[in-house]
Amino acid sequence: MANIISAEAEYGIVERNTKSQIVEKNRYENMSNIGFGLMSLMFKVRSALNPPKRLLDEMEIKEGMTIVDYGCGPGSYIKDASEMAGDSGTVYAADINPLAVAAVDKITQKSGLKNVKTVKVDGYHCPVDDNQADLIYALDMFHAVDDPKAFLTELHRVVKPDGVLIIDSGHQPAEEAKEKIVSSGLWKITEERDIFMRCSPLQ
Repeated sequence: MANIISAEAEYGIVERNTKSQIVEKNRYENMSNIGFGLMSLMFKVRSALNPPKRLLDEMEIKEGMTIVDYGCGPGSYIKDASEMAGDSGTVYAADINPLAVAAVDKITQKSGLKNVKTVKVDGYHCPVDDNQADLIYALDMFHAVDDPKAFLTELHRVVKPDGVLIIDSGHQPAEEAKEKIVSSGLWKITEERDIFMRCSPLQ
């Protein structure tokens, strides 16, 4: 009986966590202009304290790379990523929220970033061709993904066979994030840092 109660309790926790993630995802996808504006302001403050280029430097971006900023939000990393990829590179700014796509479009127009392309994610479909990305980074968003296998499968489709995924835990325990990645059977974690995990696609 104790084992049954324990299992039910554990299932209840998983169910509540899953519902919480779905609510958070839907809240972001349908965020109001005011809500998105407040989030953007918070990100600007964060960027002022911790410049995005410091993190991008750790990703070993090279000129000419094709990069996917998955879950780009208001575009905190876009200008630096664009500069690092250079004229011969491409940066795809991908997000499920149309306000995020519009925000990055505004940045690219204002700053003349000709190597940046915005794409609207539909569910787990990212409108980028197969085997395109040398590097995908997905930051501060993994916790909100309600179907990790579908998400990681789509990233696997987009990345080149010798490409790299940089992903962090977001607002979930690191061990939980690692388990999702490993259990997908699609990615190998090749490096673990406090700030992110570096992953290579399994063939």
